[in-house]
Order: sequence, then C-alpha cells, then structure tokens
Amino acid sequence: MECDLVNISSTNMTLEKTKNIELAELGEFGLIKRVTSQIKIKNESTLRGVGDDCAVLNYPDRKIVVTTDLLTEGVHFNLVYVPLKHLGYKAVSVNISDVCAMNAIPRQITVSLAISSKFTLEAIDELYEGIHLACANYGVDLIGGDTTSSLTGLTISVTAIGEAVEEDLVYRSGAKPTDLLCVTGDLGGAYLGLQLLERENELFRLNPTVQPQLSGYDYILSRQLKPEARTDMREIFKSIVVKPTSMIDISDGLSSEILHLCEESGVGCRLYEERLSFDPQTKKMAEEININPLVAALNGGEDYELLFTIPVNDHDKVRNHPDITVIGHMTKKEEGAMLVTVGGIQEIPLQAQGWNPIG
Repeated sequence: MECDLVNISSTNMTLEKTKNIELAELGEFGLIKRVTSQIKIKNESTLRGVGDDCAVLNYPDRKIVVTTDLLTEGVHFNLVYVPLKHLGYKAVSVNISDVCAMNAIPRQITVSLAISSKFTLEAIDELYEGIHLACANYGVDLIGGDTTSSLTGLTISVTAIGEAVEEDLVYRSGAKPTDLLCVTGDLGGAYLGLQLLERENELFRLNPTVQPQLSGYDYILSRQLKPEARTDMREIFKSIVVKPTSMIDISDGLSSEILHLCEESGVGCRLYEERLSFDPQTKKMAEEININPLVAALNGGEDYELLFTIPVNDHDKVRNHPDITVIGHMTKKEEGAMLVTVGGIQEIPLQAQGWNPIG
C-alpha cells in the first residue's frame, strides 16, 4: 500500500510559525463544511454520511464490527517531529488494523477532534489531507464525527466500522493447544523509528542549528509515522484456504498480544526467539542504541502486524509464504506462556511490558 505523503526523511523538528487563518474566523460549522467537502462515498452500505444527526448504514445479512481509538498530543504523538499529514493517516490506519484483526472488511470511519487555538485552518487541512488519503487507500467512507475546543493541544478520536459474514469473523478466544502461532511482516521497526525521532529531537532541543540525521532509515520511520493496516491478509487467508483460529493486531508489543490470546483462549504458548525476523534497518538502529531488537519486538508496539493462530495441519500452507512467519505454537494453559531462547537453551516467562495507556 502506497500513498502520496511527504518524504519522511525531510521531517522538520519545528512547527510552522507562519500566521495563517485562525479557526475562530471560520467557526465550527464553517470548519465542518471545510473538512467534509472532499468526502466521496465508496460503499453501497453507506446510505447516508455527513449532513444529518446520524449516518445511516445498511448491512443485510452481515455482522458489524466497531472499534474506537484515541490519540492525544503529548501522550501518543509529538508534533515537533510528527507531520500532521502523517498523523491523520496514522489515526485512521490504527483503527482499520483493529477491523483487520477481526478478519472483517473496513467500510466507514468517523473522526472527532478536540483542537486548541494554536492550530490554524491550514494545519487542520493538512491533518485531513492525511485522513482523506487513508480513506482512499483503504476504501472507507468518512461518515461523521465531532469537533470541540481544547485547552491542551490536539486529540483525535477515530471510530471504524467494518462488516463480515459471521463464519469469516475471527476472535481472540479460538486458539487451541498445538495450534501454530504466526505473525505477518516483521517487528520492532516502529519502536526503533520512535527512538530515532526522539534522539534527533533531543539533539535539536540542545542545539536548534543541528539538522536531524534521518537518512537511511526511511523504513523504520515509516513504520512509526505511517503504519499500514494489513487489509491484504483477509484475501491472503482466502487464497491459501486458511482461517485463523484466533487473531489480534500488534499495537502494544508482541508479548502483550500473545498474553491476550492466551488469556482469552485459555491456552499457553511457546514463542521461539530464533524464528522472529527483523528488517536490516531495525537491526542497525538497535545496534546504534545498544538494545536487542528482540526487546523492541516484544515490548515496543505500534507495528500493527497481525498475530494469529492456525491449526497445525495448515503448516504446509503457510510454511513458505512471504507474508507469514510461524514463530511458535500454543500449549496447554498450565504450561504457561514462555519465550524459548536461541537454541532452546532457556525458557523465560513472557511479560506484558508494552504500552500502558493509564501508566
């Protein structure tokens, strides 16, 4: 999936200082008209989008999935180094990822904003440019939302709505002992992209004349600033005739997500360190800051890949697939959830050390 976003390597470490149009000059209704003027309906299930008190959706013979995610300035993102266009895209993408984790098709989103007076109309336009790009990329309709003022900065709340026939839905609770544990893509890149941005931001804070050194790290920066939801996996599962027995997206770190599957399914797990794959940029950045990339994968989060289980009899269907890696297997609950180190030398209990939203 590709979209026309600004070059990540040219990320600025300062907000635009130019005085632009104040949002107060436009007013709430003017702002709503502005940000909804580019909306084009793509799905037949959207009978009515923005313009009424409620959107109207039509889903005959389908199950509906709904998910909401909240991003708050100073907690989830830092606008010193996160371009607003990328933030808008990411806010949509992380919600679409939850829909993918249910093996459902994303169809609609709503977007609500709390905005402080430091933001100009041009800044909001930039944010919505990223939102509209994500909607176009994922084929979803923006059907509503809300705006209000904020005293502390920017907060974005996105709700995503998806559909699926009942037999296609996948929950966290279906894993069985002996099921294989699988993951899409590679892990740890988003966390190390964040470490790179934080490092360069600190150097800039100490010396504003220093330009950020981001070249050669486009991949891990994109993993942090513009993550992509794995909307492709639903069709991949169909093409190889595999239905996961349980599934979750990796937002809080691999350890946390494995433990969620184990708890909801009533099973244990063996995760094999040697089966995890890392992008070369991930390994390079980990070496620079002297951490094991395994730590980034287990605890970093925001990779938005899919973690899922499949029956052991389906092993041959996924064994050589370029998008899927078998990283372990499920066990009986009393055997616990364990990380098996390289060579099987040691088993270490998995701990949920990823993102804590109330920590």
